[in-house]
Amino acid sequence: MAGAGSDVINNAAAAAMLCPVAISTAAPLGVSPDSFLMAVAIGASCAFLTPIGHRNDTLILSPGGFRFGDYWRLGLSRQLLVIAVGVPLLLVAWPL
Repeated sequence: MAGAGSDVINNAAAAAMLCPVAISTAAPLGVSPDSFLMAVAIGASCAFLTPIGHRNDTLILSPGGFRFGDYWRLGLSRQLLVIAVGVPLLLVAWPL
């Protein structure tokens, strides 16, 4: 969810909005919120699908000759790779 949020707003704002959600999700489950918070941090730093998510992507959009849709081509595979690698490693480093 944080990954989708950071594609349309700043990654710090996406993390700030979703940290309370992560903590309130972990509480009824009776688990430590650390792994949930790390998932939010990883997801918020994955703004690969649009040039809006990070300032550097916005700056290079026009001078690089990119179009808005160009970010989807490489960004989707990178986003899926981060999820495929990040979730198992997250569960190893911060077990529930």
